[in-house]
Amino acid sequence: MDFMRSIFIAATGLRSQSARMRIISENIANANSTAQTPTADPYRRRVPTFSSNFDRELQATVVSMGNVRTDQSDFVVRNEPGHPAADAQGNVKYPNVNTLIETVDMREAQRSYEANLNVITATRRMIARTIEILKA
Repeated sequence: MDFMRSIFIAATGLRSQSARMRIISENIANANSTAQTPTADPYRRRVPTFSSNFDRELQATVVSMGNVRTDQSDFVVRNEPGHPAADAQGNVKYPNVNTLIETVDMREAQRSYEANLNVITATRRMIARTIEILKA
Protein backbone atom coordinates (compact mmCIF):
# COMPACT_ATOMS: atom_id res chain seq x y z
CA MET A 1 0.00 0.00 0.00
CA ASP A 2 2.96 2.36 0.49
CA PHE A 3 3.60 2.36 -3.26
CA MET A 4 0.01 3.30 -3.98
CA ARG A 5 0.02 5.92 -1.24
CA SER A 6 3.05 7.64 -2.76
CA ILE A 7 1.37 7.64 -6.18
CA PHE A 8 -1.83 9.14 -4.78
CA ILE A 9 0.05 11.79 -2.82
CA ALA A 10 2.07 12.77 -5.90
CA ALA A 11 -1.17 12.85 -7.93
CA THR A 12 -2.59 15.48 -5.58
CA GLY A 13 0.54 17.54 -6.23
CA LEU A 14 0.04 17.11 -9.98
CA ARG A 15 -3.56 18.32 -9.77
CA SER A 16 -2.61 21.32 -7.64
CA GLN A 17 0.27 22.39 -9.89
CA SER A 18 -1.89 21.91 -12.98
CA ALA A 19 -4.54 24.22 -11.51
CA ARG A 20 -1.81 26.71 -10.60
CA MET A 21 -0.51 26.70 -14.18
CA ARG A 22 -4.04 27.33 -15.51
CA ILE A 23 -4.40 30.41 -13.29
CA ILE A 24 -0.97 31.71 -14.27
CA SER A 25 -1.83 31.18 -17.95
CA GLU A 26 -5.02 33.18 -17.47
CA ASN A 27 -3.01 36.00 -15.89
CA ILE A 28 -0.55 36.06 -18.78
CA ALA A 29 -3.35 35.94 -21.36
CA ASN A 30 -5.01 38.99 -19.79
CA ALA A 31 -1.84 40.98 -19.09
CA ASN A 32 -2.57 43.59 -21.77
CA SER A 33 -6.35 43.63 -21.69
CA THR A 34 -8.28 46.75 -20.74
CA ALA A 35 -11.76 47.41 -19.47
CA GLN A 36 -14.60 47.95 -21.94
CA THR A 37 -15.42 51.40 -20.56
CA PRO A 38 -13.35 54.17 -18.94
CA THR A 39 -15.07 53.71 -15.56
CA ALA A 40 -14.67 49.92 -15.37
CA ASP A 41 -11.68 48.09 -13.94
CA PRO A 42 -9.54 45.82 -16.12
CA TYR A 43 -8.66 42.22 -15.33
CA ARG A 44 -7.25 41.78 -11.85
CA ARG A 45 -4.42 39.31 -11.30
CA ARG A 46 -5.47 36.07 -9.63
CA VAL A 47 -3.21 34.36 -7.08
CA PRO A 48 -3.53 30.63 -6.37
CA THR A 49 -3.21 29.35 -2.83
CA PHE A 50 -2.70 25.84 -1.53
CA SER A 51 -3.93 24.00 1.50
CA SER A 52 -2.80 20.79 3.10
CA ASN A 53 -5.36 18.33 4.36
CA PHE A 54 -5.14 15.02 6.11
CA ASP A 55 -6.61 12.28 3.93
CA ARG A 56 -8.04 9.60 6.21
CA GLU A 57 -8.14 6.99 3.46
CA LEU A 58 -4.46 7.45 2.62
CA GLN A 59 -3.46 8.20 6.20
CA ALA A 60 -1.30 11.02 4.85
CA THR A 61 -1.29 14.77 4.44
CA VAL A 62 -1.98 15.84 0.86
CA VAL A 63 -1.95 19.17 -0.91
CA SER A 64 -4.93 20.66 -2.66
CA MET A 65 -5.81 23.88 -4.38
CA GLY A 66 -7.02 26.45 -1.87
CA ASN A 67 -8.94 29.62 -2.55
CA VAL A 68 -7.96 31.70 -5.53
CA ARG A 69 -7.67 35.28 -4.38
CA THR A 70 -7.31 38.47 -6.35
CA ASP A 71 -4.21 40.64 -6.11
CA GLN A 72 -5.33 44.00 -4.73
CA SER A 73 -2.26 45.92 -5.90
CA ASP A 74 -2.73 49.01 -8.04
CA PHE A 75 -3.44 48.80 -11.75
CA VAL A 76 -0.87 50.04 -14.24
CA VAL A 77 -1.98 53.41 -15.64
CA ARG A 78 -0.79 54.65 -19.03
CA ASN A 79 -1.64 57.88 -20.78
CA GLU A 80 -3.28 56.94 -24.10
CA PRO A 81 -5.84 59.64 -24.96
CA GLY A 82 -7.16 57.93 -28.10
CA HIS A 83 -7.87 54.60 -26.42
CA PRO A 84 -11.56 53.60 -26.07
CA ALA A 85 -11.06 52.84 -22.36
CA ALA A 86 -9.34 56.18 -21.62
CA ASP A 87 -10.83 58.39 -18.93
CA ALA A 88 -11.29 62.18 -19.22
CA GLN A 89 -7.55 62.74 -18.61
CA GLY A 90 -6.58 60.18 -21.26
CA ASN A 91 -5.41 57.57 -18.76
CA VAL A 92 -6.04 53.88 -19.37
CA LYS A 93 -5.93 51.28 -16.60
CA TYR A 94 -4.16 48.03 -17.44
CA PRO A 95 -4.16 44.83 -15.35
CA ASN A 96 -1.82 44.50 -12.37
CA VAL A 97 -0.10 41.55 -14.06
CA ASN A 98 3.67 41.49 -14.37
CA THR A 99 4.51 38.94 -17.07
CA LEU A 100 8.03 38.44 -15.70
CA ILE A 101 6.67 37.39 -12.31
CA GLU A 102 4.06 35.18 -13.99
CA THR A 103 6.73 33.53 -16.14
CA VAL A 104 8.88 32.76 -13.10
CA ASP A 105 5.83 31.41 -11.24
CA MET A 106 4.97 29.26 -14.27
CA ARG A 107 8.46 27.80 -14.37
CA GLU A 108 8.32 27.00 -10.66
CA ALA A 109 4.94 25.31 -11.13
CA GLN A 110 6.33 23.30 -14.05
CA ARG A 111 9.27 22.12 -11.95
CA SER A 112 6.98 21.09 -9.11
CA TYR A 113 4.74 19.27 -11.58
CA GLU A 114 7.76 17.45 -13.03
CA ALA A 115 8.97 16.49 -9.54
CA ASN A 116 5.60 14.92 -8.73
CA LEU A 117 5.59 13.17 -12.09
CA ASN A 118 9.06 11.77 -11.35
CA VAL A 119 7.79 10.39 -8.03
CA ILE A 120 5.02 8.55 -9.87
CA THR A 121 7.41 7.26 -12.53
CA ALA A 122 9.93 6.03 -9.95
CA THR A 123 7.20 4.36 -7.92
CA ARG A 124 5.85 2.60 -10.98
CA ARG A 125 9.36 1.33 -11.75
CA MET A 126 9.72 0.03 -8.20
CA ILE A 127 6.38 -1.76 -8.48
CA ALA A 128 7.40 -3.32 -11.80
CA ARG A 129 10.77 -4.37 -10.39
CA THR A 130 9.12 -5.89 -7.31
CA ILE A 131 6.78 -7.91 -9.53
CA GLU A 132 9.76 -9.12 -11.59
CA ILE A 133 11.58 -10.21 -8.43
CA LEU A 134 8.51 -12.04 -7.14
CA LYS A 135 8.12 -13.89 -10.46
CA ALA A 136 11.72 -15.16 -10.38
